[in-house]
Amino acid sequence: MQKKKLVLVGNGMAGVRTIEEIIKVSAEEFEITIFGSEPHPNYNRILLSKVLQGDTKVTDITLNDWDWYRENNIELYTGETVTGIDSENKVVTTDSGRTQPYDELILATGSLPFMLPLPGADKEGVTAFRDIRDTDIMLDASKKFKKAAVIGGGLLGLEAARGLLNLGMEVSVIHIAPYLMERQLDPTAAKLLQTELEKQGMNFLLEKNTEEIVGKDRVEGLKFKDGSFLEADLVVMAVGIKPNVELAKISGIPVNRGIVVDDYMRTGISNVYAVGECAEHRGIVYGLVAPLYEQGKALAADICGKAAKPYEGSVLSTQLKVSGVEVFSAGDFMEDETKKSIKVFDEQEGVYKKIVLRGNQIVGAVLFGDSKDGNRLFSMIQKQSDISDTSKVAILQPVGGEAEESLVAAMSADDIICGCNGVSKGTIVQAIQEKGCTSVDAIKACTSASRSCGGCKPLVADLLQHTLGAEFDGQAKTEAVCSCTTLSRDEIVAEIREKGLTHVKEVMNVLGWETEEGCSKCRPALNYYLGMVNPIQYQDERESRFVNERMHANIQKDGTYSVVPRMYGGVTNSKDLRKIADVVDKYDIPLVKMTGGQRIDLLGVKKEDVPKVWEDLNMPSGFAYGKSLRTVKTCVGEQFCRFGTQDSISLGIALEKKYEGLATPHKVKMAVSACPRNCAESGIKDLGVVGIDGGWEIYVGGNGGTHLRAADLLYKVKTDEEVIEITSAYLQYYRETANYLERTSAWIERVGLQHVKEVLDDLETRKDLCGRMEEALSTYKDPWKEILEDNKVNNDLFGTLVKS
Repeated sequence: MQKKKLVLVGNGMAGVRTIEEIIKVSAEEFEITIFGSEPHPNYNRILLSKVLQGDTKVTDITLNDWDWYRENNIELYTGETVTGIDSENKVVTTDSGRTQPYDELILATGSLPFMLPLPGADKEGVTAFRDIRDTDIMLDASKKFKKAAVIGGGLLGLEAARGLLNLGMEVSVIHIAPYLMERQLDPTAAKLLQTELEKQGMNFLLEKNTEEIVGKDRVEGLKFKDGSFLEADLVVMAVGIKPNVELAKISGIPVNRGIVVDDYMRTGISNVYAVGECAEHRGIVYGLVAPLYEQGKALAADICGKAAKPYEGSVLSTQLKVSGVEVFSAGDFMEDETKKSIKVFDEQEGVYKKIVLRGNQIVGAVLFGDSKDGNRLFSMIQKQSDISDTSKVAILQPVGGEAEESLVAAMSADDIICGCNGVSKGTIVQAIQEKGCTSVDAIKACTSASRSCGGCKPLVADLLQHTLGAEFDGQAKTEAVCSCTTLSRDEIVAEIREKGLTHVKEVMNVLGWETEEGCSKCRPALNYYLGMVNPIQYQDERESRFVNERMHANIQKDGTYSVVPRMYGGVTNSKDLRKIADVVDKYDIPLVKMTGGQRIDLLGVKKEDVPKVWEDLNMPSGFAYGKSLRTVKTCVGEQFCRFGTQDSISLGIALEKKYEGLATPHKVKMAVSACPRNCAESGIKDLGVVGIDGGWEIYVGGNGGTHLRAADLLYKVKTDEEVIEITSAYLQYYRETANYLERTSAWIERVGLQHVKEVLDDLETRKDLCGRMEEALSTYKDPWKEILEDNKVNNDLFGTLVKS
């Protein structure tokens, strides 16, 4: 049977989700072609704010990568815009001159940012916040300028403002309304939000009407209608969106505000459908993903000729974090003469809850600071539940008194867990029981729950625990860093960035740690993440380090310690050897051994002698105990070896000196071999360099331990300088994206060598990574050398170290 030709115009979230639904219903019915104006595969536009904030890459928000299109035999044309539709002959034309016939056509052209028609709006430095290109403009501006103005105090504007704050800019938000997010919040919740955001550093100008954008070629400020003025180097307009209907309009497809569709997303032209933000259904254009995905299901069933459940409109809900603050709203949440409200307001804890009733039915709700009841309330609104037999105040109280434990248990099978993707509790339970899903990531892959904004992850995790019972693996629950919290590594780092957290205890207090002092697993991890996020300002908390790192020595099974001074590249001299020999005699150290990293290990040092041994050695620490660079092993190289092609010793010493003391998620070992004979074992190191004729090969992700792994070839380069540049970028990307205590071998398996190459191939990204590496390296000073130089060596200090 010949396949029908299906063309999708628009490679965004709604359109591609519709294609996913079509493939589920009838994978072999269509020959699919997709046109997208952006040069990217399908990505999650909701998470652009995370890219702007600097803790997420564009590749991390990709929903369907290039391989997905190939695997599903989809012809994808990126960077190509459809400019005309001949509905009589069933052909579309693009700006490249391409013509593509179709049997069925889906328009998912999305929306365009609304740009205020202000004088000066065409100046350099004025942008929207809608796509990756806008994000890049803002990122670039943050490197050159300091003052940003965001016009619009809705969700998008506040996300842009938070991202610009993270980038070090001074940010003012201009909003014409008297309070923020007036479409999602009532005045009380909005005021609470404003107070919290002001603490984070945002400045707000409410009830302000912009008259003109001032400047010569580039924006210099905003002039308001009340005569006031605000300096600005960057202006971001986030005042709303409008359906992108121009293509439909010029092609004779009926358009009102959006492309007019029926309950099956059919337009007024046969064989032409519309879905998403460009479509107008029953007079309404939707901008949230949940309704758009519901539309996609109805369209997919109809276009495949299956019995389709009509799309009859959506009750809207919003559950999200705004700059780290939980907010939720749903339905008709403003009171009037026909509706009354019930409110709970805990000002001390910053928690506000309101439900709005019409008679005995909940028709709307607003939650601030604690949104865990959002799904339950939204379900009641959708079902138009009669609550006449329920104490109305109790609706805002925890279910069954101990809600944390029984919330998912109290939900019915058809209650929605993931509002964005319309995934019910029953669907997730089915995936757990029938498809063997045991983690949040597995549920996401199987059902799409948590695939969009991610706000439902805690509920998904709770449902996993409730369903699996004794078989539940706590580590799989939320991939938490430890049992003291439900937060994952990425969530903690994001909160540190967003809230500007600066101390381990502060992180625990603000993020609601279940144990007051944390544990030996999370305290070192938090200490590392804080230092990684803000290396210049952060003061290392020694009490949060492992005992080996506090003592600067490795504890042995008999309670003694081993001390390893630094020997750059395995090279030493008579002066250092004499010092080592004198220390061995003075403290009666029982064993002196050469290590595999070409250093001398002094084993059997008594605990009370460790500080004095370091004092007498007066040598840099070899960090044999640290989550940092351990050694750079070298062969003798071209200076002495007849096979050597490069100077391995000089490069090895340069690498070791450069990255000495660098804090990393786990220990890092390097090696430099002067030729492919690989005498320094470069092929099983975290980073290994091998000399070849005319240059070097750089290998990564090796491991010579219990989980033996051969390193992968990352690059071939010509100079020592290139080796150092690649090493800096590679190590910094590892530092920023690996879990604490994750070796590079495990990390490279998880993220993929190709992904790392793509990151480092982007020269601007590489430059940024190297810059952040230099910032981190600038803070290092050998701890024992610093103590000696500052004359801080005293019995009290060492006594404290020994006792700890």
